[in-house]
Amino acid sequence: MNKIKSISAVALICTLGCGLTLLNLPLVSSSSAGQGAAPGSTSSETAKYSSSESQQPVNASRAAREEKALQDARRQQLAEKEAALAAKELELKKLSAKLEAQVKALEDSKKRLDDSLKIQTDQQKKKQDEKIQKMVKLFKTMRGEQAGKMIDTLREDLAMTLLSRLDTKTVAKLAPFISQPRVVRWVTENLQGK
Repeated sequence: MNKIKSISAVALICTLGCGLTLLNLPLVSSSSAGQGAAPGSTSSETAKYSSSESQQPVNASRAAREEKALQDARRQQLAEKEAALAAKELELKKLSAKLEAQVKALEDSKKRLDDSLKIQTDQQKKKQDEKIQKMVKLFKTMRGEQAGKMIDTLREDLAMTLLSRLDTKTVAKLAPFISQPRVVRWVTENLQGK
């Protein structure tokens, strides 16, 4: 039984020795273990090695804590950025809705203005047609020579409008008293369907 214990102790010492060698630590013999130090080493060196062995797990846990703290800080930054982006997105949606409402209001205003202008234009056209119709009646009642001379003094576009509204019988009566280029133009416009 003592032999098994001594073989187990030797195996343990070999295992520890290999492990300490890998860690670059000096081997401590069983005789020097009783003395508390390796041959040629002081007790402070032994304390140094034993404290470095105990510091490795502490350093590993410290590194893990620091890594976790960094990750938590990154998560916090990402959460803050996401919140800021969400706020900006909400603000942009509000601005977009406001702009759409303004565009719709402008389109409605434009439509009302267009309708108003169309009504106004139609009213002006109707008034103009009424005035022209009065002049047509006037020129029909006038003598041919007098009406022809008056038509000859009008601007070209007004003269053509008036002649186009008069019936053919009245224009035939006025034609000898109107300048021939105007009569020719009136005939040409009627033939072309203007």
